[in-house]
Amino acid sequence: MNILTKAIASNSEMIKNYKACREKAEDFGKIFVFKNNQPDAVLFSITEYERLSTIIEYLESLEEEDITRVIESLVKGENGKRHSIV
Repeated sequence: MNILTKAIASNSEMIKNYKACREKAEDFGKIFVFKNNQPDAVLFSITEYERLSTIIEYLESLEEEDITRVIESLVKGENGKRHSIV
């Protein structure tokens, strides 16, 4: 997973300046909150949350074989090469 350095906030920054962190999440869609230099939480903008919720609801409505097809299409890169999504 690639994380933009601009989309990172420390735990103490979240506590001290939530409004600025919320605005940063709105700009980037989400920010990663680090505690002791380790990812601890993610703050999503409402727009990003709604987008992800729609995708999750769609995936939950699929049958198992359809989910497998979607996952296989996601892990295939250009020219049919496979890439990890983990």
